[in-house]
Amino acid sequence: MTAELVRGQNHSLSQVRLEVRVSAGKPIVAGATLSDEQGKVRGVEWVAHPGAPTLPGLEVSKQAAADHRLAFDLDALPETVHRVSVLLALPSGVGGPVRFGAVAAPFVAVTGLDGSEVASYTITGLDAESAVVALELYRRQGAWKVRAVGQGYAGGLAELLTDQGLPEAQQLAGSINEAVVQGLARSVAAPPPRTPDGDRSRQAATSAPGPDQPYTGPQGSAGHVAPAPLSSSPYDAAGPQGTTAPQGSPAPDPSAVTQPAAPTAGDPINYSHPGRQTAAPPPPPPTAPPAPPGQPAQPVAGDATGWSMEERLYNQVWGMFEDLARTAAAYRSAVDFADSRMEQELDKVLSDPRSRIGGQGDAAREAAQAKHAQLVDQARAALDRDLAQLTAEADVVEPALPAAYARWDNPVWHGYRVPMEIPMALRLGDLHLPESEGLSIPMLVRLPLERGLWIDSGRAGLDGSLVDSDEVRRLAMDTAVAHAARLLAVYPAGEFTVHVIDPAGSGASSLMPLVQSGVLDGPPAAGAAGVADVLARLTQRVDLVQMAMRGGAADSLPPGFDTAEQLLIVNDFPHGFDDRAVTQLRYLADEGPAVGVHLMMVADREDAAAYGPLLDPLWRSLLRLTPVPDDHLADPWVGHAWTYEPALVPAGSQVLQQVLAQVAAARRPWNR
Repeated sequence: MTAELVRGQNHSLSQVRLEVRVSAGKPIVAGATLSDEQGKVRGVEWVAHPGAPTLPGLEVSKQAAADHRLAFDLDALPETVHRVSVLLALPSGVGGPVRFGAVAAPFVAVTGLDGSEVASYTITGLDAESAVVALELYRRQGAWKVRAVGQGYAGGLAELLTDQGLPEAQQLAGSINEAVVQGLARSVAAPPPRTPDGDRSRQAATSAPGPDQPYTGPQGSAGHVAPAPLSSSPYDAAGPQGTTAPQGSPAPDPSAVTQPAAPTAGDPINYSHPGRQTAAPPPPPPTAPPAPPGQPAQPVAGDATGWSMEERLYNQVWGMFEDLARTAAAYRSAVDFADSRMEQELDKVLSDPRSRIGGQGDAAREAAQAKHAQLVDQARAALDRDLAQLTAEADVVEPALPAAYARWDNPVWHGYRVPMEIPMALRLGDLHLPESEGLSIPMLVRLPLERGLWIDSGRAGLDGSLVDSDEVRRLAMDTAVAHAARLLAVYPAGEFTVHVIDPAGSGASSLMPLVQSGVLDGPPAAGAAGVADVLARLTQRVDLVQMAMRGGAADSLPPGFDTAEQLLIVNDFPHGFDDRAVTQLRYLADEGPAVGVHLMMVADREDAAAYGPLLDPLWRSLLRLTPVPDDHLADPWVGHAWTYEPALVPAGSQVLQQVLAQVAAARRPWNR
């Protein structure tokens, strides 16, 4: 039976191999200190932190993240250690809140290796503190116990470590923050690039080719450009989503592709009670069978780092995305080098009058063109080799993806059951480059969403020239419904609520699956009165949560308060919206994600431009997606223009209705 501790309470531990699981609303740093019998930390070598995550009998996360698992083997600790303190801190130097009073109360749980919960503690009452001792594991008469501490420090890690008697506290706190900043304040880091022998440890990127040498990258290495700092999702160049790091691997919504220069919204806070994990720990990552000499290793689904198969697949998709970006960059760089070299050689020929006499000029031109063709062919061969390897990997990864990551035509949806836990990420579509028309990489963004979505229903900038404007608007609404249905499907019952504003009812046919299944919070709001009512309720919700957080009373919201994540779908904007409604939408876009309220606009930017430049912040704060393929997304490494394809339900498929029926059935007990 789980012991739900309050501050100062202790509980006996019957196991010595344990995990401490941490759930927080935003990325935080987790660490631990070892103390002797007098409660003193003897030196920096007795502190486990992201820069030094492993000590005898103890391992912590290498990155700031919203969720952590700290591993303990108490029997393996040195005999001189009598106490282990679990530390939590808000990372400094990466933006976002700098005090625990501005975020959700962290939740910590001590569990066995089978996931069974031994004791739990919700750390409440924090305000100006930016670091806290969450728990202590300590020896008492030959046995181990856990105590809920909750001691906060307004001076941050430096003050906390000083209080534990560490002379080098200030320097160590600085090095910990530096390690987090260098990790780019993300909760999940991209997995390392692939190599032909299957080794996935990160390597230094090779230099760009100089003026006298073409690029000749190693087989399986996808490019020469050193990556920019990753955010928490591989599709958010602005940072991810600041974009989270796998627990046990080296910030970052993969969100690596986004609208260039679009500012990201604030860090998200999840107010639902953290789910208890009861499943046994996953088996070790699969390994590929040995490859014949000179051949690349056979791909295996889930061979990246991570605590679970879901996390390993997530990181593997990250790696595929980065590899494709790099190999395309290498190919383009090699072709540019070949073009530049040929131009230089031709200029040299033309600048020498002697080469214009007889056949010397023609011979020189033919030699330059032949060398150019040779270099381009070499670059294309390297690209084709890398694409073949990535395609083979995609062929084994795609069928293994869980529902949250899978396409709607994946058989995993036929065995769908409402989940008990929120997944790490969600698939919003697919991405490919002009060089990889036959290879698409899933576009995964971290959950909870850190930015709203703008699904463009206009004609401007879309590649679908054969699709008329009415069809684009219908496809845009279909795309919004597919995304909303997927969000409902991957959240546990009662932990995600969807509202719809459809002022003129133009989206009625697309909204039919949501309406008929009964998964909506209420019927789509129509008319000015309906628009005003929904916006008023959601803005009031944001205000209430913000006031509760600022007052340090996040666990004291009104009775009956819906703690579920909220999604508002807005169709046909700006029709039916007055100035007040537009202001409320901007407020929800800016402040909503941090308190669990998310916006999904289905609109034509040209129509919205009628409100003038004052509405530009709304457009720029949302991630633009399109209902037809369009190359408007950019990666953070080399700035490729990626073509985005939406994740739509196949024509004639009933999978959406079947999934929503299960979601609705699971929600009924929560709605009573």
